[in-house]
Amino acid sequence: MSRPSVFERALIGVYTRVNRRTPWHRLPFLFSLLNLIALRDQLRAENLIDTRTPGDGGRRPGVAPADATDLQRRFRTADGSYNDLSDPDMGMATTRFARNVALDKARPAEMPDLAAPNAREISQRLMRRDEFTPATSINLLAAAWIQFQTHDWFAHGREEDLTIDIPLPEGDTWFEDPMRIPQTKQDSTRVDGDRDLPPTYINSNSHWWDASSIYGSTEARREQVRSHVDGKLLLKDGHLPLDPTTGVALTGFSENWWVGLGMLHTLFTLEHNAICDALKKDHPHLTEDELFGTAQLVNSALLAKIHTVEWTPAIIAHPVMRVAMRANWWGLAEEKIHRRFGRISRSDIISGIPGSAHDHHGAPYQLTEEFASVYRLHPLLPEQLDVRSLDDNRLLDSMEFQEIILLNAQRVLEGPQEVQDLWYSFGTQHPGAVQLHNFPRWMQDITLPDGVRLDLAALDITRDRERGVPRYNEFRRQLHLKPATTFDELTDNPVWARELEEIYGDVEKVDLQVGMHAETPPKGFGFSDTAFRVFILMASRRLKSDRFLTDCYTEEYYTGTGLRWVADNDMRSVLLRHFPELEKALDGVPNAFVPWNVSGARASDSTPATATAAAGQSD
Repeated sequence: MSRPSVFERALIGVYTRVNRRTPWHRLPFLFSLLNLIALRDQLRAENLIDTRTPGDGGRRPGVAPADATDLQRRFRTADGSYNDLSDPDMGMATTRFARNVALDKARPAEMPDLAAPNAREISQRLMRRDEFTPATSINLLAAAWIQFQTHDWFAHGREEDLTIDIPLPEGDTWFEDPMRIPQTKQDSTRVDGDRDLPPTYINSNSHWWDASSIYGSTEARREQVRSHVDGKLLLKDGHLPLDPTTGVALTGFSENWWVGLGMLHTLFTLEHNAICDALKKDHPHLTEDELFGTAQLVNSALLAKIHTVEWTPAIIAHPVMRVAMRANWWGLAEEKIHRRFGRISRSDIISGIPGSAHDHHGAPYQLTEEFASVYRLHPLLPEQLDVRSLDDNRLLDSMEFQEIILLNAQRVLEGPQEVQDLWYSFGTQHPGAVQLHNFPRWMQDITLPDGVRLDLAALDITRDRERGVPRYNEFRRQLHLKPATTFDELTDNPVWARELEEIYGDVEKVDLQVGMHAETPPKGFGFSDTAFRVFILMASRRLKSDRFLTDCYTEEYYTGTGLRWVADNDMRSVLLRHFPELEKALDGVPNAFVPWNVSGARASDSTPATATAAAGQSD
C-alpha cells in the first residue's frame, strides 16, 4: 500500500466528511473533481492488496536495462513478463489476481452459506429479462467494446471435474438437479507460505493493457497470428482466418465469440497492419520483428486511449467524468496545450499519465478479483440483432442472438450482409440497461462449444461467492461507501425492494451483482456508483503501472510516427480509415460510442428494434 502525502491525507479527510452528507456526483463541478481525486488517493492507499507469496515466492530476479535482451527491454513480451524489469514476473499471464478488499474479507463462505440464497432462484426471479430496457445514451458498439477489452485483461480457467452444485427451486425445469457449475480452476502455484492467504486464482491472460486479445498471451499464439511479412498480422480477404482447432477466428483470445467481437478484432488487426505500413515508410531500417513490436506498442496504446477518453465518458456521461478521464490521458492542461508544448508538469493531474514516471503505488501490479466482478455487464446483451442498411436504414435481417455467437459468428461476418451495414447497425442500436430484470433470457440456458450447459446469471452470482468477493454491503464498506440499512435504502424502486426482501430477508446477504443492478446509479451513469469505485482506482492504475505507457512512452520505443499515430487518432478515425463508407453516419457525431446518424428518412425508421448489444465477461 502507498502512503498519501500530507495534502492528499487532508483532501481525503475533508471529503470523507463531505460524503457523509453529499455524494461526489451531487457536488458543484470543481468540488466533484477534487472529490474524485481524493477518492482515488484513498483507494490507492487502502485498496491495493497483494496476493503473491510473501518473499520472493520463486519469482525471477530483476534485470538492469543494460542486461535485458532487446525484446525484454524494447517491446511487450507475449506473456507480459519484463514490463517491470525489476520484477519480471509482475503482471504476466499465469500469475494471481490481487484484491481490492482486505484479505480477511476475501474468504468465501462455507456451505450451506455459499449456496444461500439459491443462485438459480435469484437468476429466474430477480435477473431474468421481463422486457428489454435499453440504454439509450450509448450504442451497441459501446457494449461490444467492453467485452473486447475484458478479453485483453482477464480470464479465469475452470475445472473439468469439480463442480458447485445448486439444488433447483421447486418447479424449475433445468435439465439436471442439482444444477452443476464448474469450479474456478484451482491455483496450482500455492505453497506453504500462502497458508494465511484466502483462496487465490490465476489470470490466464496478461494483466497489462497490451491488446493480448489480438496478439495472444503466449508465444505460440503470437506466432500463429503473425504473417511474418512487414510486421503484419494474418488476414485473408479482409477477414481473420479460421482457427482449425476451434472453428472460430484465429486471434489472440476468442472465447465467448460473437459477431461484435469479430468486427472489433478484425478492425484492430487492420489497424495494426496500417501502422506497420506507416512505420515501414517512415523508418525503412526497422526489421520485421521491430515493425511488429512497435506496431503492437502503438496499437495497444491507441486502444487504451480510446477506452479512456471515449468509451468511459460515453458510458459514464457525467460532465466531471469527461474532464477527469481526458485528464488521465492529457492532463487538466488539456490536449491543445499538450500537443503544442508537450508535458508542462511532472504531475499526472496537470499533464496526464502517458509519459509520466511509472508508479505502482505501494503494491505490485495485478488486476483484481473485484475488478473482474464489476465488469460483469451481461444486461448489455440482447435477444436479437437487427441489421439495417447504411443507405436507407431499411431492416435487412433480424437474427436471434444464438445465430450470431460462437461457431455461427463467422457465417454472419462472411455472409451476405455488407460489413458497413453491420457497423452501421451497431452504431445506431442501443444496448440494454445494466439493472435488475434485464438479464438476457438466452444467456440463462447456453451451451458452450465444449458441451457445458450454463445459466450465466446463476454463474455470475456463484462466481463472486466462490472467489470470496464480498456481498454488496460489505463490498461497499471495503470501498469506503455507506452500506444500505434497509432494502428501500438499497434501491429507489419499491417493487424491487420488496422482491429483494422476499428472497434475501437480510439486506446484508444481498449479492454484489444483485445490489449493483438494483442500485440507482448517478445521473448519466451506465452502472452503479459502487462499481465505479473500482473503476476510479483501476483505470489510472492500468496506465500508471505500465512502463510502456509511462517511462517508455517515448520516441525511442514508439518512434515519432507511432506517438503521432496515437495522438492523432480516435475510434472515429480508425473506423473511417478502414470503412470510409461510414462517413455520413459518423458526421458530427462527437463520440463513436453514442448513437450515430440514422440514414435516410422517416422518424419511424430511426428507432431500432429491441435487439441490441453484447458485452461483459463470464469467467
